Amino acid sequence: MNIGNIYKSILKKQNENKKMFSVLIDPDKQNFMELHKTITKCNESEVDFFLVGGSIITKGDISTTVRFIKENSNIPVVLFPGNHQHISQHADGILFLSLLSGRNPAFLIGNQVLAAPVIQKTSLEVLSTGYLLVDCGTTTTAIYMSETMPIPYNKSEIAAATAIAGEYLGMKMIYLDGGSGAQKGISTDMISKVKSTIQIPLIIGGGIKSAHHANEVYNAGADIIVVGNGVEENRSLIQEISDVKKTFNMLSKQA
Repeated sequence: MNIGNIYKSILKKQNENKKMFSVLIDPDKQNFMELHKTITKCNESEVDFFLVGGSIITKGDISTTVRFIKENSNIPVVLFPGNHQHISQHADGILFLSLLSGRNPAFLIGNQVLAAPVIQKTSLEVLSTGYLLVDCGTTTTAIYMSETMPIPYNKSEIAAATAIAGEYLGMKMIYLDGGSGAQKGISTDMISKVKSTIQIPLIIGGGIKSAHHANEVYNAGADIIVVGNGVEENRSLIQEISDVKKTFNMLSKQA
């Protein structure tokens, strides 16, 4: 499988020790007037890429949402699918997720088998990603829908072992996620242990609702931060986290 432009960009920034920031757009939670405001703020704040998707989509439409973002931004749009039906050819790429933290075959390989022939007919850049759900204080939609046990909050060694297994299986990235509605973010200890174990890019999402918290997550070792609910509640957080990212990258360049 050839490495596409999105992953090349991620690897380049990781190699340069530059941090990245992604805003997660859930089609179920958007109206287009508010979404346009969010897109505009992302354009101004130099967000690295959009993620579009959710664990369950009942009233939103992925393709319509992706097209609207593409019409109003040049930022890459990457799908964050909850199942094999969450695919749109209008996006730039897709996180090809395998839920490594669980033992439900439907989310380890089942949905992937159903999705693969569909994705092959598109021009989507496929980003193979090991997905790890972490217990961050509540039963999230992702945990409920996947019917899996998350990694316990204080079991950093389990997260690290699972992450390195994902890398050995050929995953291009590892995504640690507290899930939508997480009461707290993933611990910096877990982030640090996972980061020290793997060589591939590390994505952290769930429970990040302040610039201070984002700075802690970056310092712990996250290459990419993903914020969804936090942005929905406070759109100014986009610029605030972007400023943290810029400061971190500037200091890193000077070091």
